[in-house]
Amino acid sequence: SDEDHNSAPALYINSWYDISIGPNVAMFEHQVKNAATESARNDSRMIIAPTLHCAQLGATEHTIVGERDLGDGRFDYVGLVQEWFDHFVKGISNDVTKQPRVRAYMMGANQWRTYDSWPPKEGREVAYYLDGDGKANTRFGDGRLTTGKPGKAAEDRFTYDPMTPVPTYGGGTWCCYSHSTFTTSEQAGAYDQSGIEMRADVLVYTTPPLTEPVEVAGPVKVTLYLSSDRKDTDLTIKLLDVDASGHAYMLDETIQRVRWREGWDHPVFMQPGQVYKVELSPLTTSNAFLPGHRIRVEVSRSNFPHFE
Repeated sequence: SDEDHNSAPALYINSWYDISIGPNVAMFEHQVKNAATESARNDSRMIIAPTLHCAQLGATEHTIVGERDLGDGRFDYVGLVQEWFDHFVKGISNDVTKQPRVRAYMMGANQWRTYDSWPPKEGREVAYYLDGDGKANTRFGDGRLTTGKPGKAAEDRFTYDPMTPVPTYGGGTWCCYSHSTFTTSEQAGAYDQSGIEMRADVLVYTTPPLTEPVEVAGPVKVTLYLSSDRKDTDLTIKLLDVDASGHAYMLDETIQRVRWREGWDHPVFMQPGQVYKVELSPLTTSNAFLPGHRIRVEVSRSNFPHFE
């Protein structure tokens, strides 16, 4: 029904370390395709800043998000919002509809980028595979992230103890300040995960150091295959940029409870010894992995207290 769709153009102002960046971007994508009026489809705009939730106006020449310096993330949001309402509410003629449809900050390169669509139509999908020799546990394991299909089937194992979950350290938040609202001590944003990667219940897959920059902008789809001796579990995943000094800065994270892998209308539990395909909700980011850096993926079963 029309009640499900915008009838007026919308201005979406998001940030990469918002807890709901994935759904926020999905809402924009849905409306530019399905809004109830031509103006709402063609004139909606989106900005994605390199900050925490609602912290866009706090960006400086050195926008520090967690522990990572993301450069000059400033933008004149107030000016754009005023022009937006001048045009669409007051009918004043200005160039607001000539502005780029999407402005998204490319972290790593530390630059504002403009696009005609989201995901950017200039992009192309590249498949990365989890590979190794069966011991991807910790960042000193043999887990590899590669664009070539693994030469042989293998499996990585770990024991998950829900009484000692993998702790949340940084990530997306709904709070405007340096401290998240998860606890009084945990912080939000891009924090070095290399300490957490010393846990045996964290599987770590990493590329070799890059010789050329790799720019990622848009959804990162995740498919995992697992077997468990329990009827249900969670799967967590993180995407990280590892700099030349070994700091592993998280870009985004997600989770999937395996009982809901076939849909939300009814649970489907696992049987011991069976292998199950699980698709997680896409990660969402924009990051340039620079030469000398490495792309890393972490897989585990918990991320507490960010996820219960």
